[in-house]
Amino acid sequence: MWPRVKGCSVHLDVCNVSFSYEQSEVLHGVTLRIAEGESCAVLGPSGSGKSTLLHLMAGILEPAAGEVRLGDLTVSSRDASRRAGIRKRHFGFVFQFGDLIPELSLLDNIVLPALLNGMRRRVADRRARELTDSLGIGEVVTRKPREVSGGQMQRAAIARSVIHSPDVVIADEPTGSLDSASAAVGLRLLLESCASAGAALVVATHETSVAAAMDRQVTITDGALVDTAGELA
Repeated sequence: MWPRVKGCSVHLDVCNVSFSYEQSEVLHGVTLRIAEGESCAVLGPSGSGKSTLLHLMAGILEPAAGEVRLGDLTVSSRDASRRAGIRKRHFGFVFQFGDLIPELSLLDNIVLPALLNGMRRRVADRRARELTDSLGIGEVVTRKPREVSGGQMQRAAIARSVIHSPDVVIADEPTGSLDSASAAVGLRLLLESCASAGAALVVATHETSVAAAMDRQVTITDGALVDTAGELA
């Protein structure tokens, strides 16, 4: 386990960010603050820019204007290697289909972010075992993704997202590939895991039941962000 960003708050600040694909503007003037430990749902129809916003938050994409900051760190740096370093250390990810490496066991998938951040294998394995036991998949961690259910894969993805104690977990439609029962369990476990790790959670979703479980909801409308009260976020 590592300490938080030293000497600063760990608010994630999206500051007047705009982004375009070719000649089409997807987001313009988006401003949003995610507080330490807060959960926030980003709502909007397919193609509205939900995933784009999450990618900008994590430094996968670079904004055309504005900036993204995590405490005193500039996530939206033009230096791609710097963005990658911040992303590796300070962010965790859960995707719709888990995106586990098929050749690796669940355990090896889970420990990978910790190993990339310098955690010793013995320590990472112990931490992974604690997480998988709490998530109810301790008995299948030696299996490969194709040998387990979709719900078990998503639980492994949740464990992978928090094993290195990130400041922010980014989840893009994390329940979209699951049946309703598995989705409800997966959402609860995701929230509990982030709370236990002290991580903020940002979820892109079109499902109102998922959004209702978050501390706050914002909606992308015509490239701008609107909060649940109907005001610009």
